[in-house]
Amino acid sequence: MTEKAMRPEDITRLFVERSNAGDAAGVAALYEEDAVLAYPPGGMTRGREAIRELWEKVLANRPHFEPEEPLPTLISGDIALTSTAPKDGAGARAQVVRRQPDGSWLRLLDMPEFVPVEQQP
Repeated sequence: MTEKAMRPEDITRLFVERSNAGDAAGVAALYEEDAVLAYPPGGMTRGREAIRELWEKVLANRPHFEPEEPLPTLISGDIALTSTAPKDGAGARAQVVRRQPDGSWLRLLDMPEFVPVEQQP
């Protein structure tokens, strides 16, 4: 059985582990069925299946992801905001995650890069 994120912060660790293993389906499993991912840059990917397809393409190039230190998580009931300060200088990464009926957490909204306003198209 695939490990579930039992704390909001677990999702980032699981994302890195699964991405580095080339596991696109495992990465997609970290998202709710109707999740929205703000990627590729300037675009949106909607739904778990589309996210899986996107990650299959991205992971085909065998990128290597480094763990990033999480910033403090904000939790309100079954919703949480997680974020990290990226090592690649992208500014910030932020995700809205939701507690599932089994107590695990999944991403609902994912903004993996914040482009400064002056750099936006």
